Amino acid sequence: MLFRLDAERAHALAGWFLQQPWLAGLVGRIYRLEDERLAVTCFGLQFPNPVGLAAGFDKDATLMHGLARLGFGFLEVGTVTPRPQPGNPRPRLFRLPRDRALLNRMGFNNQGVEAMARRLAHRPDGVVLGVNIGKNRDTPLDQAAGDYLTCFRRLHPWADYFVVNVSSPNTPGLRDLQSPASLKAILEPLQEANAALSRPKPLLVKIAPDLTETQLNELIGVCLALQVSGIVATNTTTSRQGLQTPPDELTGLGPGGISGAPLRQRATRLIARIHQHTGGQLPIVGVGGIFSGRDALEKWEAGARLVQLYTGFIYRGPSLIREVKQAYLDWLSSRQQAEPGPPEAS
Repeated sequence: MLFRLDAERAHALAGWFLQQPWLAGLVGRIYRLEDERLAVTCFGLQFPNPVGLAAGFDKDATLMHGLARLGFGFLEVGTVTPRPQPGNPRPRLFRLPRDRALLNRMGFNNQGVEAMARRLAHRPDGVVLGVNIGKNRDTPLDQAAGDYLTCFRRLHPWADYFVVNVSSPNTPGLRDLQSPASLKAILEPLQEANAALSRPKPLLVKIAPDLTETQLNELIGVCLALQVSGIVATNTTTSRQGLQTPPDELTGLGPGGISGAPLRQRATRLIARIHQHTGGQLPIVGVGGIFSGRDALEKWEAGARLVQLYTGFIYRGPSLIREVKQAYLDWLSSRQQAEPGPPEAS
């Protein structure tokens, strides 16, 4: 029924459902899978399980209580900007069912940092909460650092970790902030403000899947030098290569980032490159094209410590959360069986 509606209207209806605690709780009980072996420690935080919700689904932290009941181990809200902004004109969110994908050009539509601060003051317990931060559309690129710093300072009392979003394709020029000089200009003041806190918060960077090898290596170098806590790989892709949706239909939909199944292999390859380049020093949150437990395993085997769902969650619903957690348990069991045990006592 939801897929018969306009994509953004269907999202609003799903949001209404998640705001009904008894409904979300009922669904959560149906698909519940709890096991102490699911617990993961990553960048200094204890995660009840390694399956999270990616940023973009709950932009204004209005759905976090309902989402927490579905079995996620962590939620990432946002992207939030200092001032409210409407985002790009509608329609701006489209399904590509032939490709099990979404095309979006939302443009950081959100109610601003003050509205989010009021909600995060009443955040749910029992789930790790990340905040994805960005810049306002009309903020010049050379002043972007101020926007990220504003969001960080205002929200740090309630967030467990922060993600610096410099990789959305839907804010003009934003991906230019992935260059070494621009990224350093953003991360340095953030890390200075972070270090001044009594309890510094993990600071991660979300990157685009369309980086060249040179661009990726330079970005990793900045992240290591400034002691970033981790990388979220990846955001949506601007590539249209290999899609089953007819080209004329894609042209009619207009620009935007593609998420979902077409992103799966691209994101996994990037995770593997980061893991190999850093020798596993930089924790990775893998996101992109996870529609099954097997898809999630690809991310873990490539080097991700945690995974996030978005488009697969929209297409498959909350059963996917349980399936991915079960796949993780099976993966842990297979690894333990493959490792030689200690020698038997004589």
